[in-house]
Amino acid sequence: MECTVSWTGGNTTNGSKSAMTFLAETGSGHTLLMDGAPDPAKPENGGANLAPRPMETVLAGAGGCTAYDVVLILKRGRHDVRGCTVRLTSERAPVDPKIFTKIHMHFVVTGRNVAASAVERAIAMSHEKYCSATIMLGKTAEITTSFELQDA
Repeated sequence: MECTVSWTGGNTTNGSKSAMTFLAETGSGHTLLMDGAPDPAKPENGGANLAPRPMETVLAGAGGCTAYDVVLILKRGRHDVRGCTVRLTSERAPVDPKIFTKIHMHFVVTGRNVAASAVERAIAMSHEKYCSATIMLGKTAEITTSFELQDA
């Protein structure tokens, strides 16, 4: 897997090249824009709020990875799953490096006659065996999950 991340050298309102915007180009040929938070105290160090923060993309990637697993596991089990949403909330360390210390993932699975035990098993399998992102983040963060089922 490869990825190239380049500073775009974005311009600030005064025309200087100090915005903290970066463009990631993935090995699969896709692009992702990332930006830092504005810093009123030091505008030259802050972003322009043009895109997600890099750590937000890490959190989103973990959510995408585990949702993918859950849907695939349920489909392979021949469950009539029709939707899956994961809402992630997190806490980070207060000082650098501001790693994730807690991540909670709340799944909402929509389908017809999908058993709660099947969803619980799919989430557990994702977090224990398949989802590289959550397994990696679990080395430093306490990851908890919950879920609800909605009939379609």
